[in-house]
Amino acid sequence: MRSVDDIITLLGGAEAAAQRLGIGTEAVRKWRQARAIPAKHWPAILGATGLTLADLPQSISPLGDTAPRKPRMETAPVTETTPTAPEGATAALVLADGSVFWGRGFGAHSTTVAEICFNTSMTGYQEVLTDPSYAGQTICFTFPHIGNVGANPEDIEAVTPAARGLIVKQDVTDPSNYRATRHLEDWLKSHGVPGIAGIDTRALTARIRDGGAPNGVLAHPADGVFDIPALIAQAKDWPGLEGMDLAKQVSTRQTYGWDEAEWAWGQGYTTQTAPKVKVVAVDYGAKRNILRCLAAAGCAVTVVPATATAEDILSHAPDGVFLSNGPGDPAATGEYAVPAIRGVLEKGVPVFGICLGHQLLALSLGAKTFKLDRGHRGANQPVKDLVTGRVEITSQNHGFAVDEKTLPEGVTVTHRSLFDGTNEGIASSKYPAFSVQYHPEASPGPTDSHHLFRRFVGMIETRKAG
Repeated sequence: MRSVDDIITLLGGAEAAAQRLGIGTEAVRKWRQARAIPAKHWPAILGATGLTLADLPQSISPLGDTAPRKPRMETAPVTETTPTAPEGATAALVLADGSVFWGRGFGAHSTTVAEICFNTSMTGYQEVLTDPSYAGQTICFTFPHIGNVGANPEDIEAVTPAARGLIVKQDVTDPSNYRATRHLEDWLKSHGVPGIAGIDTRALTARIRDGGAPNGVLAHPADGVFDIPALIAQAKDWPGLEGMDLAKQVSTRQTYGWDEAEWAWGQGYTTQTAPKVKVVAVDYGAKRNILRCLAAAGCAVTVVPATATAEDILSHAPDGVFLSNGPGDPAATGEYAVPAIRGVLEKGVPVFGICLGHQLLALSLGAKTFKLDRGHRGANQPVKDLVTGRVEITSQNHGFAVDEKTLPEGVTVTHRSLFDGTNEGIASSKYPAFSVQYHPEASPGPTDSHHLFRRFVGMIETRKAG
């Protein structure tokens, strides 16, 4: 049997291994750390090296997934399929590979199937849960203390939570923040969102990190009865996010104006009363705070549905067009979004996109996208601005990325992730258009990238002056 180091050497080193397998060098570093290679990469490794299956590290668990030889994974609360819950367990997280995490249920009595992802943010759980980009996903928070801020009607990014479920380490705590108006569990119940507490979220996060985001069912039945084989089948049968268009599900159904600006201490949300430019925001799942940042930067904002055509958008005579964040596979949403964006670009109207909007702009310019193994989700993601050399700590939530190798001539890479080297920004020399993969409005998260909204307005004003 060959060691992980031997295999990386046969592949030509860490960078060459990452390129061959279409992953980041950080993933290769984690192979060394775990002394194991996820099984999904074995076919490509065998084809590239000429090794046999017997040469690879034997790190397969009884459940068929990668089991790195580290204590935290060996003690993971994973059981063989069993029809009855352990004493005290009132909820279960059942993955498509047959793994079962037992825990204590809270929130709504419900059963939901979704992609299981993790978020590393230490604050802003209510904003995260209501971010439309989380449609089709159940969130595992790596931060253990969830609930102490409570819930309130201001810290929401959409009227209803987009996330399908919530996974936490410790029981949801009572609110202790002066702005709280209700308990988090009560808020979850009112929106029909189930949760599970008491599981080893470190083990689950490591599992996602090393093996990719799995499909899973979060079950919190009122009668406490679990049909585990049926839940496994439900998780296996769910098609997953690749190829799924979710923007239509979370987008506005009608056009409306927006003038609410950023929150101010002692005032709440302010109002934009003297806008300088007119912007149409295409809502693929827009967060409210993104619209507030546009208003605060001097924009009179008109929000249109994701399915708006170029004619619909241009009928508002915008000075600029903003492409919002959103959930799902950009290639699927691009079926109707790309023709509209291309129509706007051809008219020379300045365009600024973020997150899904960044991916859709790239598709409109001729590039392609791909699904990441685990995605970027959290408020501590380092990104380098390749133009200025500055590193910004950013807030992110995405499971797909732009394939830089497919970017056409005239499109420049402007930002790159310092976690895995994936694309985080582009700019066009042919059109007045740029985009970033992260969330510059940062709700929650740092405000390092607020300047991008001012850059967008500056681009518009330059075009108007010229």
